[in-house]
Amino acid sequence: MAWTPGHAGTLTLDPPRTDLAWVFPGQGSQEVGMGRDVYEASPAARAIFERADRALDAPLTRLCFEGPEDELRQTINTQPAIVTVSIALLEAAREREHSLVQSRPAFVAGHSLGEYSALIAAGAVSFETGVRLVRERGRLMQAAGEQNPGTMAAILGLDEGIVEEVCQESGAEVCNLNGAGQIVIGGRRPAVIRAMDLAKARGAAKVVELSVSGAFHSSLMQPAVEGMRSAIAAVDFHDPEIPVVANATAEPLTTGASIRDELLRQLTSAVQWQRSVEFLNTRGITAVAEIGPGRVLAGLIKRIARGVQLHNLNSVKTVEGEGQ
Repeated sequence: MAWTPGHAGTLTLDPPRTDLAWVFPGQGSQEVGMGRDVYEASPAARAIFERADRALDAPLTRLCFEGPEDELRQTINTQPAIVTVSIALLEAAREREHSLVQSRPAFVAGHSLGEYSALIAAGAVSFETGVRLVRERGRLMQAAGEQNPGTMAAILGLDEGIVEEVCQESGAEVCNLNGAGQIVIGGRRPAVIRAMDLAKARGAAKVVELSVSGAFHSSLMQPAVEGMRSAIAAVDFHDPEIPVVANATAEPLTTGASIRDELLRQLTSAVQWQRSVEFLNTRGITAVAEIGPGRVLAGLIKRIARGVQLHNLNSVKTVEGEGQ
C-alpha cells in the first residue's frame, strides 16, 4: 500500500526509504499540454485537476491543456498550474503503486514554487490551500514585477564567489544557485546588463538574459512579502510528516512555524538549490524522484551529486513504471 500524508502510523505501510528524496520543479517547466496524458489515464490525477478548478474557481485544467501559451506563462497562472500537474502526477503514481511512492521518502524539496508542491506532498498543507496560496504568490510576484521592473540572467561557468563580486560591482543580486556552474542573477535591468558584461569579462562560459516578468528571489520582490504575510497568517500549517529542505537555507523544515518563515523569506532570498542537493547527499540520499513537468531538476542534480539514481515521474509512461 502506498504511503500518503496523514496516514502515518494508522495503516500497514512499506517501511520508509532512508535513501530516497522527492523533488518538485518550479517555474520554467511549464508547457501547453502538460498533464493531459495523466488526466486522461488516471482517475486520481483527474480528481486533482478537478479540485484545482474548484479551489481556484477558474478553468486551470483547460489552460494547462490548451493554453494559450502566453496566458499560461503569466506568473499568476504558471505557479498553480505547475503545482497542480506535479501533485496530479504524484497521485497517479500512488494509484499505480509505483515503487518510488510506495514508501515515505526521507526528504522532500522543491525549487522556488516547487516548495509548495513539496509542502503538500509532506502533509503540511492541503492541496486546495496550497494551490490557492501559490496562485496568490504568483499574483503578488507579478504585481511586484510591475511595481519594481527587473530582469534576470543566467551566468554559466563562474564560481559563486566571482558572481557575488560581479553583483556587488553592478548592483545586481544572486537569485538562484542552481549548481554545476549555473547561477541566476536579477535586479533592475541596467544593473543586470552591467553584471552580464562583467561576467563575460571574468570568463563566463555563457551569459543569457532570461524571459521573465520580474527579478524573482531578489529585493525587488519585497512588495510581495506583506501580501503573502497576510495570506500565510490565515493558514494553519501542520508540522510536515516528511522534512522539507528549505530554499532559503538548505536546511530541513520540521515545524509549521518554520514553514511560515520560509515561505516569506524565499520570496526575496536566493534559491539555494546546490546546497539543498549537497545536503541530501550528505544525509545518504542515493535515489531522487523528480515529480512534475519536465526534467530540469534531474539535470541539475546529475551535475551536483554524481552517482545518485535519478527518476522522472512526468508522464503516464513514467508513473506506470516505464521510461524512467
